[in-house]
Amino acid sequence: MSSRKDRSADDIRRSTERLQRARKQPGASPLRGIGAFGMIGWSVAVPAVAGAFLGLWLNKVAPQNFSWPIALILGGIVVGAMIAWNWIDKETPKAGGDNNHTDANEGDKHDG
Repeated sequence: MSSRKDRSADDIRRSTERLQRARKQPGASPLRGIGAFGMIGWSVAVPAVAGAFLGLWLNKVAPQNFSWPIALILGGIVVGAMIAWNWIDKETPKAGGDNNHTDANEGDKHDG
């Protein structure tokens, strides 16, 4: 019976390790990709639309020789593109891998 208990303990240990690895390193998900498209789209669309409305208001309050809405729509697109770029940069895994993983490996190298 002790070998059966040991096998059960090993099964539980392996199962727990698998679950911990899955939590630490989630795989790619189609829903995550759709969410990324949504985030990028909204981060560009909202500043552009806000620029359009601000431009319409400025055309009434402070008319100029140029079109405020067009200028501020372009400005909103630039700001939105910078926000999207920053978000993509944070979400994209780096080529060097996860920092915690490399730190753990470096500690092993120094020990032995």
